[in-house]
Amino acid sequence: MPPKELELLFFLASNPNRVFTREQLLENVWGYDFYGESRTVDVHIKRIREKIENPDREQNWCIKTVWSKGYKFETR
Repeated sequence: MPPKELELLFFLASNPNRVFTREQLLENVWGYDFYGESRTVDVHIKRIREKIENPDREQNWCIKTVWSKGYKFETR
């Protein structure tokens, strides 16, 4: 897993069940001086999901999209 994906996963998992906006994730993971599109977060989330989520196996956690808010690492 590339470093930025790992940093993003670690940040979300360190704050379970807390919703973060794209802007908050950019500030906390990429840093205040990040210059680019906020949609980069969406791409990284998609790639993380492809690598770690397994639909054939029940998991006690997932990366959840909270519509019109952001993302969270949800534990069940």
